[in-house]
Amino acid sequence: MVGLETRVNDFVVKFANVNGTGSASANLLFTKSIFRMGVYVSPKNFFPSNIQGLPTWYEVRVNEKGYLGRRDGVDLMVTVNAQSLKSDIEEVKPGGYLVYDSTKMLHSEYIREDINYIGIPLMEMCNKEFTDPRQRLLFKNIVYVGALSALLDIEFNVLENLISEQFAGKEKLIAPNIKALKMGSDYIKANYKYPLDIRVERRNLTNNLIMMEGNAACGLGAVYGGATFAAWYPITPSTSVAEAFGEYCEEFRVDKDGKHNYAIVQAEDELAAIGMAIGANWNGARAFTATSGPGLSLMNEFLGLAYYAEVPVVLIDVQRTGPSTGMPTRIQQSDVLLAAYASHGDTKHILLFPSTPKECFEMTADAFDLSEELQTPVMVMTDLDLGMNDHVCEPLEWDAKRKYKRGKVLSAEDLDKLNSERYGRYLDVDGDGITYRTIPATHPTKGAFVTRGTSRDEYATYTEEGPPYERNMERLSRKFETAKSYVPAPQFYHAENQCDYGIIFYGTSTQSAEEAIDILKQKGIYLDAMRIKSFPFQKSVEEFIEAHDKVFIVEQNRDAQMRSLMLVELGSPSKKLIPVLNFDGLPITADLIVKEIEKKLTKKRKANKI
Repeated sequence: MVGLETRVNDFVVKFANVNGTGSASANLLFTKSIFRMGVYVSPKNFFPSNIQGLPTWYEVRVNEKGYLGRRDGVDLMVTVNAQSLKSDIEEVKPGGYLVYDSTKMLHSEYIREDINYIGIPLMEMCNKEFTDPRQRLLFKNIVYVGALSALLDIEFNVLENLISEQFAGKEKLIAPNIKALKMGSDYIKANYKYPLDIRVERRNLTNNLIMMEGNAACGLGAVYGGATFAAWYPITPSTSVAEAFGEYCEEFRVDKDGKHNYAIVQAEDELAAIGMAIGANWNGARAFTATSGPGLSLMNEFLGLAYYAEVPVVLIDVQRTGPSTGMPTRIQQSDVLLAAYASHGDTKHILLFPSTPKECFEMTADAFDLSEELQTPVMVMTDLDLGMNDHVCEPLEWDAKRKYKRGKVLSAEDLDKLNSERYGRYLDVDGDGITYRTIPATHPTKGAFVTRGTSRDEYATYTEEGPPYERNMERLSRKFETAKSYVPAPQFYHAENQCDYGIIFYGTSTQSAEEAIDILKQKGIYLDAMRIKSFPFQKSVEEFIEAHDKVFIVEQNRDAQMRSLMLVELGSPSKKLIPVLNFDGLPITADLIVKEIEKKLTKKRKANKI
């Protein structure tokens, strides 16, 4: 056999399946088994936008150092899909392994001399042991997981325990699943040398960690953030945000007497969904919607209304590729500019950029506070990778003593205290651009009862005169400046600037960027690093850019949208901000970041190694 160097807890396994064949649960079983053995693991699911029949891939990176970004190259490919077999074989690194269904002999065109072939007659074995056609199809996937347990030295009892947990309450399914696992394991032990030179070894690195999808974390964050209403329209990859919110509401927002203290509406389209959410917020509820790029495009008009009328609303944007329909099930950070300036006219919106499920939970909950304090839309900018893939992260936490921040909301008593003073809905009393609002029907005669998207003066009286309009627009700009002290600060990876060059990244580019920094350091290239968590940018972002000769901006889109936002908002010199881009629909890799930075650097750092 052609061998790789021995690697423990450091390799990539990729599964090539057919969409709709039940492989997802088997592949997740594999991922969870490694996580249960205490080793960091990062799965990525690449699936087609149709319902069934096309190729789908599930890529798992195992890395005990905690590098969780995607890596180039595959060490072991499990392929059970003839449609993609040729390209799947090409992805295997020299010295790597191909596990395939040997029920039928491989054609000579699929043979590479520099990789190892492990044939398992999956279909033949399942046809022999199981009579139900559906079971034959499903258990084929479980058989190859069992085979991997022997090849990679995964503890078999861990898989048994996971099967028992998965089918708790459906005990009759446990025995046949374990049987299928054993079939695969026994076949390897009888026919191949095992374990391979890539293998898993038990650690205790994940004992205090969890695995969770970002969309589920956003749904839970909305519950804990006080949301009682969600309106949405189905669109990949955001649908599971609303679904998760509904499931958590059934657990946490139903009284003992069965009363449901929440409402969820599947609207006729995205425009209606955000309109309902804005209406609910105007009436005093905490409400949100979730969508992706095409939906965000449709929501622009209502986002402009919420900005101008100053009505709180939260939007969770799970980004995907564009423009138009693009690749609905592929990954990009492609909505940054659209979200920042959504709507016609002069508008600027609050954006939050989580990079882990824990931050999805925290930032979604925080978004409701920010939205009410600033009386404006707040958008949580995730993407398909973060939203629909499982990620290792720290456990979610919540302070039971935490109080919701409703902002400048006047009560009936507050309105009465005004006496003869006239209440001005858009009157800037404190000089921070944030006015005082009232919930409709707070007082029988005082306060706001209607709102409008047309021009008005400080007392909400309709006018088309220029000066009141200018005063209002200037106040909104002042409020956006105030927002800089409210939004999350960027994360710095150093106590003080030490290098000539800097690197900025955000969202799901974070994991690969962090790994790239370490790789570059080993090559003698040193970078100060900063992760953007929000827009508007705080002063520290501008200071970081000013302190470096060159700053690399890592993002996953074609047009360097975050870089463009910095050029516009900070006035940074365009030659100083160097884009590092990936937009092929797959998660960015550390390899790509390293390659691009090495290519674009004309000189190495002069002094002071870290």
